[in-house]
Amino acid sequence: MGDILLYLVPSLALAFLIWLVTSLHPLFFLFSAAGTLCHELAHFSVGLLLGAEPTGFSLIPRRTGRTWELGSVTFANLRWYNAAPAALAPLLVLLVPLAVAWWRTRGAWHFGPADLALTLLLAPQFLSFWPSPVDWRLAVRSWPWLVIILVTAAAAYILKLG
Repeated sequence: MGDILLYLVPSLALAFLIWLVTSLHPLFFLFSAAGTLCHELAHFSVGLLLGAEPTGFSLIPRRTGRTWELGSVTFANLRWYNAAPAALAPLLVLLVPLAVAWWRTRGAWHFGPADLALTLLLAPQFLSFWPSPVDWRLAVRSWPWLVIILVTAAAAYILKLG
């Protein structure tokens, strides 16, 4: 696990630099395009798999009040059972850099030119895996899942004691 984390240090550092410069000018959003694509594809694909019926997909940045919306996915059938998975799907994006780091550090490894290119592609993933405030608000529609999980956990605990 240490090699994986060490491999990801340059990507994390670059992600921090991208985060700093994107607040300077909208042009710098280009550096986060790969992450935005993965973020929105996560929403789209999980929504599609769970029947949320994606109806719109955009990667064009637009100003919303005092912030920028870098992309969006709209759904026609967001329900209690699919809202949280579709809204929180970008958390899966974190698996991309972890999988690449695992792949690149499986044997004896050194940081080469291919890894520099991968660093440029992986850095935006660290900026895009966290769901937006809108995503979190949509996820609340799945509050029945919380009840189901709590009841299941309580039943398992009680059965284990008995």
